[in-house]
Amino acid sequence: MGEHRRPDDSSRSRTAEGHEDRTDTLFGLEDLRSGPIRSPAGSPGSPVGPLFRDSPAARRLLSVREIHAEPAAAASPRGQEIIARFPRARIIDVDSHWRIPQLHGNAGNLERWVRIKSEVLVLGEKKTLATRPNGRSADWIAAGPANGCAMACAYCYVPRRKGYANPITVFTNIEAIIAHLARHVARQGPKQEANQCDPKAWVYDIGENSDCSVDALISGNVADLVNAFAHWPTAKASFATKFVNPDLLLLDPRGRTRIRFSVMPPQDSRLLDLRTSPVQERIAAAADFLEAGYEVHFNLSPVVVRPGWEADWGLLLEHMDDVLPRAVKDQAAAEVITLTHNRDLHELNLAWHPRAEDVLWRPDLQQAKRSENGSWNVRYRTSEKAEAVGSLQRLIAAHAPWLRVRYAF
Repeated sequence: MGEHRRPDDSSRSRTAEGHEDRTDTLFGLEDLRSGPIRSPAGSPGSPVGPLFRDSPAARRLLSVREIHAEPAAAASPRGQEIIARFPRARIIDVDSHWRIPQLHGNAGNLERWVRIKSEVLVLGEKKTLATRPNGRSADWIAAGPANGCAMACAYCYVPRRKGYANPITVFTNIEAIIAHLARHVARQGPKQEANQCDPKAWVYDIGENSDCSVDALISGNVADLVNAFAHWPTAKASFATKFVNPDLLLLDPRGRTRIRFSVMPPQDSRLLDLRTSPVQERIAAAADFLEAGYEVHFNLSPVVVRPGWEADWGLLLEHMDDVLPRAVKDQAAAEVITLTHNRDLHELNLAWHPRAEDVLWRPDLQQAKRSENGSWNVRYRTSEKAEAVGSLQRLIAAHAPWLRVRYAF
C-alpha cells in the first residue's frame, strides 16, 4: 500500500472569484443545470441553486479525510471524479477493497465507529457481477453500486460482513454494472404476471447494502442507474432510504425508480437511526419526489417491540395521514419489516451505543435463526412476530387505510 497521485487538476474550471467549480460534472447534470428546472426545494420552474451535496449538512455527514483505493478504481474516470470531490483527503493504495487491515477485523475501531463512517471512503471495482432473485421487496437484488453507509443505524446488518468498520465502499466500474443489468433486464422480457413487487415491471433493488441517497452525495453512480432504468420500459429500480437528498429531485426517473422512505416512530428513530434525516422530513419529502417522477413507497421498518410501541406507531400513521397529499396516498404502498438483530452486532453496539440494546436485544421475545449467508441472527419468536405484524396491520387499517401493505416480514 502507498500514497496515490491525484489526477491532474489543470482542467478544472474556476469561478470568477477564482474558486474551483466542479459541481457541473460529478453527477452528469450539466445539461439539467442550464435552464429553469426544479430546485432542490421542490418548486418547479425555479433556477437551480447550489447543490445539497455541497452544503454544510452534507459536509458534516461526509467529511472524508482518507480514501482507501484499489489502483484501478482510483485511475478510473469515476474514481478520479470522487477523488476530486474530496481534495483534502489522503489517498491510500490498497490491494483489495475487502482486505484493509486498518478497517476490517480491527476491534480497536469500535471506539471510532461513527468517525470512520464520516472520515473514511473506500474505492474498489465490483469483480463479481451477480443479480439474484428476491421476491419480497423486489423481484431481483441487483449488483449494487456501493456497500456500507455514512449513517449509523444500530440495527444495520451490513457491518456484520465488514468487521468493526462500515465506511462506504463505492464501486467505480459503474459502466460494467449497468451493462450487466441491461443484459439481465433484456433476458427477462416483459413481465407476464403481476406480483406483489409490481404489477407490470421487473423490480430491481439497487441499494441492498447501502443507502443510495447518501451514495449520491459522493458520485454519479446512483444518477447513472436512475437514468438507465428510465430507458428500460420493462424494469424499475428500487431503493430504501433514511436520508433526504434533494439533489435526487434534479434527475429524470420517468416513473422507473421507486424510492422507499423508511419510517418509524420518531422516538425510536432518535435512539436507533443515528445520523439520518428526521422521520418527519422523510415523510414531508414524499410529495416532492412523486412530483419529480419517482414512485414513492414506505418501509415501516424496523418494527421494534417495546413498551408503548403500538401507541407510537398509531401516532406516526396518523401524522402520515394528516400531511401526505392525496396524490402520494393514491400510489403508495408499504413494506412491514420486523426487527432482525444479531449477536455479534449486539456485542458491537454495547461498545459504542449500549442504550440501543435496551430495546433491540430482547431474549424474552427473540429466538436465533440462521440467515441465508449462514450467520446466526436473532428475530422475534414466530408467535411474537405474528402478533406484532397483526397489530401494525390493524393500526394501518384504522389510521391510514389508503396504505396498501405489499408484504410483511
